[in-house]
Amino acid sequence: MTTRGLCEFCNGKIEQRVIQADFHFKGQVIYIDHVPAWVCAKCGEQYFDAPVYKRLEEIAKRRRLIHKTICFPLAEYESVPA
Repeated sequence: MTTRGLCEFCNGKIEQRVIQADFHFKGQVIYIDHVPAWVCAKCGEQYFDAPVYKRLEEIAKRRRLIHKTICFPLAEYESVPA
């Protein structure tokens, strides 16, 4: 988190929330529920305290133990009519 409590990108107010984080690790994305985070109320940028980030890394390293999967629609930017 920034020391001022403001977003580094838009200077919006940062609020503590519990989120579903999309965590990028070694070229893959892992979605992790119920993650404590600091989120900008203006632009949505997410910040994690160091112990939380370390825990996210540990979860990602053990991704082979994750049994739950989610599916969602994926559109191609160029192929969907405007």
